[in-house]
Amino acid sequence: MRWHKAMVTGGAGFLGSHLCERLLDEGTHVICLDDLSTGSLANVAPLRERPGFRFVRGDVTSAADLDRAAEDGGTLPGPFDLVLHFACPASPADYLRLPLETLETGSSGTRNALRLADSNGARFVLASTSEVYGDPLEHPQRETYWGNVNPVGPRSVYDEAKRFAEAMVTAYRSAHGTNAAIVRLFNTYGPRMRPEDGRAIPTFIGQALAGEPLTVAGDGTQTRSICFVDDTVEGTLQLAASTLPGPVNIGGDEETTVLALAERVAELAGSTSPVRFVGRPTDDPAVRRPDTSLAREQLGWEPVVGEKEGLARTIGWFAGAHPR
Repeated sequence: MRWHKAMVTGGAGFLGSHLCERLLDEGTHVICLDDLSTGSLANVAPLRERPGFRFVRGDVTSAADLDRAAEDGGTLPGPFDLVLHFACPASPADYLRLPLETLETGSSGTRNALRLADSNGARFVLASTSEVYGDPLEHPQRETYWGNVNPVGPRSVYDEAKRFAEAMVTAYRSAHGTNAAIVRLFNTYGPRMRPEDGRAIPTFIGQALAGEPLTVAGDGTQTRSICFVDDTVEGTLQLAASTLPGPVNIGGDEETTVLALAERVAELAGSTSPVRFVGRPTDDPAVRRPDTSLAREQLGWEPVVGEKEGLARTIGWFAGAHPR
């Protein structure tokens, strides 16, 4: 066991729930804070039966809600020694629907979570994103790259929220000596993604299973580097267990076009659905691939779940959880 007690903001979301589960499996007491704006109680339903888990419905942008969650965690022994700030709408459909909430989560939400970590002497990890690189002019993207972000485009509510959050973490480290780190995540996917969240993989899977055309944005030549959720969780917790401040890229090695990804999903789902090309969103990145040298050299981390296995497991979950 690496930690005694952890706070996970956004813990009922896709990625947050996997982190909660993994920490519980390692013997950590877990307090999960989520306002359920994009998360789901179904994601943590099995965890709520376990004695070391507490779910608190609340908003990390509210200091009172976070304090209430921490007080609820007081029924579990000891101070927090880990705070994982993973609360934030992460899909375009969500952050475009909740633009102000997204910005507040990155600003006041990050500050509140940092305050909790600082007061407990806990290790803090911010979930940042490859979107801080924008539509990159450097490829692959290294942590030293400052990015190419449109600050007034529709995606800015998410991109700039995360960039501000990174600045807040850096300032807390400088001003207070807070033991804080930044992980930049690239295109994580897997079970518990919401079918309607608007991201490519759940969209393609839902369409393939329903026998509907797979809607590919633009001409499909834009690239992504996908990473199965188990690998993302492992990388995040390895960073948390280290002394690295980050940012550290965690993402897949293999770059693929969106069109090829759609075709692979259809093949693995046994679907004959055709591809239908649709308009490409504003500021949609043309390329996306992490340079993961830092994670490999400093953490000994590398992804182990290949694209075929990861997609097959995700399709299987969708077919079972959302039967047509």
